[in-house]
Amino acid sequence: MSEEIKQAARNAILERGVKLSDIAELVMFLQKDYHPNLTPELCLENVEAVLSKREVQNAILTGIELDRLTEKGVLSEPLLDMLKRDESLYGIDEIISFSIVNIYGSIGFTNYGYVDKLKPGILEKLNDKSTGACHTFLDDLVGAIAAAASSRLAHHAGDKK
Repeated sequence: MSEEIKQAARNAILERGVKLSDIAELVMFLQKDYHPNLTPELCLENVEAVLSKREVQNAILTGIELDRLTEKGVLSEPLLDMLKRDESLYGIDEIISFSIVNIYGSIGFTNYGYVDKLKPGILEKLNDKSTGACHTFLDDLVGAIAAAASSRLAHHAGDKK
């Protein structure tokens, strides 16, 4: 069952138009100044490690399902409207993402806050409301995965020193 859940979470991300390499690019963005020999492959390896965690898979499946249900218009009001608009005071999308951010320690919070504010790379695309797609949860999940992968990378680099 755990391999099935892992694959379902990966597929959910891919089906929503996010490649794992997009998340690895965010890791590169966050860590390039701290790791002179950082490669896209190492960034992707850390993304994969984060995605192997069950709590990450659960957060992905839950958040993306809520985005899908919002697009279908099957949630009750006023929740439907809040999710369609990505209401700034809603905050549950960030709360779910915090379960990912925290996996490799508190450095994840600063990484997450930084990419959430700047919205680099794929995050800019996911925040484009003109497409009609709902990514209220997905943008935060992707940022959280990148933040956790960056934290993992930082911890492992520190271990090697």
